[in-house]
This record gives sequence, structure tokens and C-alpha cells, in this order.
Amino acid sequence: MRHFMNIRVASIILCVIVFVAPPLLAQEWSAAQKGVWKNVEAYWDLYAKRDLEGFLNYLHTDYSGWFNSASLPSDKASTRKWISHSFQTTKISVYEVNPVAIKIHGNVAIVHYYYSSIRKDAEGKESNRSGRWSDILMKQGDKWVLIGDHGGPTSN
Repeated sequence: MRHFMNIRVASIILCVIVFVAPPLLAQEWSAAQKGVWKNVEAYWDLYAKRDLEGFLNYLHTDYSGWFNSASLPSDKASTRKWISHSFQTTKISVYEVNPVAIKIHGNVAIVHYYYSSIRKDAEGKESNRSGRWSDILMKQGDKWVLIGDHGGPTSN
């Protein structure tokens, strides 16, 4: 009988964790955080559409980013070169970005998020890619621009 009670208590605790905890952990973003995230979505959309100049307009002139598999960080000129090549060889068929944390400190914001995409190479072969990204943005006028980032795929 005691064993049955332990199972029953464990089941109740599990139900509470499964059904009550997720709503408690859900993020409610402030208007400022939503504004930052809107910019992240905007440059991801430009990237997916292969709009090189539009995407690069979201990079500060002194941008420094570090892709997971790169040996060293890259600046805006290097990023232009690599993205330009990528646009010639791959196309994003579909993607999603999901924020995890958005912290704003004056005119600087730090954004951590997950992404997933389906890419098509030059031969038409599709592959899934997902990973994590951290962006550091600075407010310039009415737009948040990237001053730094780090991340990349966790799977191919």
C-alpha cells in the first residue's frame, strides 16, 4: 500500500511539473524587448531572402562576430565576403528564430536565441540546420544594429 502512495504522489508531482511549470516559465517581453526582437527578425528575414545590402545595413561599421566553426572573429568586410559566397551556393527554404533571453542596458541589448532552418544547396539537396546564437546590438536612431555576435549550428 505504501508503494502505491509513493507512485501516486510522484504522479501528482509530475503532473504539476508538466502542466503548471511551462506557463510559469513563459517569457513576457516588455515593449523595449519586443522592439529589439523585431530587429533580429528583420535581419533574419533579409538574410533568408538573400538581401546582402539589407542584411549588412544591420551590421555596425565596427562589427565583430565569431561563427562557431571559425578560427577567428570576423569584421564587417569579412562577413560580407562569406555571406556573399553563401548566397551564391545555398538558399534558406524555411527558418524559425525563437528568443530565449533579451537584456537591454541603455542603448545596448544582448539577445540569446535558438534558430532552425532548412537549406537548399546549389544541387538542390536540402539539409536541416539548427543552433544557438547570441547577438549584441546597439541602438542607432530607431534601429538596433549588430556590434557583435557569436553562435552557429549545433547540428547539420
